[in-house]
Amino acid sequence: MSVQIGPISTSLSRYLAENSYSHVAILVDEYTNKHCLPLINSLLPAKFTKILIKSGEDHKTLQTCERIWDAMTKANIDRHGLLINLGGGVIGDMGGFCASTYKRGIDFIQIPTTLLAQVDASVGGKLGIDFQSFKNHIGVFQLPKTVLIDPNFIHTLPERQKLSGYAEIIKHCLIRDEEKWSEISHQGFDDINLADLISHSVEIKKAVVEEDPKEAGLRKILNFGHTLGHAVETYLLNLGKRRILHGEAIAVGMIMEAYLAYSRNLISRQELESIEIYLFETYGRVKLSMDEIPAIIKLTAQDKKNKGNEIRFSLLTGIGDCGYDIPVSASEMKKAIAYYIG
Repeated sequence: MSVQIGPISTSLSRYLAENSYSHVAILVDEYTNKHCLPLINSLLPAKFTKILIKSGEDHKTLQTCERIWDAMTKANIDRHGLLINLGGGVIGDMGGFCASTYKRGIDFIQIPTTLLAQVDASVGGKLGIDFQSFKNHIGVFQLPKTVLIDPNFIHTLPERQKLSGYAEIIKHCLIRDEEKWSEISHQGFDDINLADLISHSVEIKKAVVEEDPKEAGLRKILNFGHTLGHAVETYLLNLGKRRILHGEAIAVGMIMEAYLAYSRNLISRQELESIEIYLFETYGRVKLSMDEIPAIIKLTAQDKKNKGNEIRFSLLTGIGDCGYDIPVSASEMKKAIAYYIG
């Protein structure tokens, strides 16, 4: 899997010079069209097709895919064309999915512009869209030709988006690097060197994915915090001002799932407290009520790690280690959510 970290002026120019395409299209949303496309416009061919879609999880749908496929069709893009996905996780997931299915598959590359996409979503070849409010319910595994990461893009982001991406960095440390967790957990977010942590996270995810490309086993550890985190994110998705970002939801999920690990004697009380104190200090507490617990638990039934009627989790087995395929009951989930609510 090819991932290049460095100035986009160098990496994109080199890639386009080394590869001949009949047509180049670039997928952007209103934000990357305004803030990021101008940074690479001069690197693109004189003639290219810009496909502009609306940003946000709301638009990660089949309807948006139809518009993307329609734009590529009207531009007469053939199987020797290239789609460049310039944006965050939604752009990368959906653009990669559209490229992988258009004419049975054309080349695509990812240029992630959010911290979340740079450290997680763009690496690993998971592509897809939401369906009936379930996250990434329809999709495929397909690696991009390359991922081009320029840390300078994160300077275009508001603080909340940076914090959202930071949650996945924290996750990578908790599941794979105890020493790095110890380092960052004693620093405030404002003191963190994000550029250094991007390469650290990419190396962790890349190593796991290369060992288990299609999530048959080890790759499931990357879902720590995601079973309950995704359920909370999905539950709040249609509740207006209560909606939260993906990374914020994963921070919630990591506290809940760290409690599950503690309740099974997989981690110590001290380890649980170190996780929850740091995450609460960094992200605050999302307001949930005890009455909402059944609806959140119900959403875990659609988690992609499940087998039959078993809701399966990836749980820490110590700071820096993680197990997977661990069945968890509804009553255990209820206690974990209630613990978070406080």
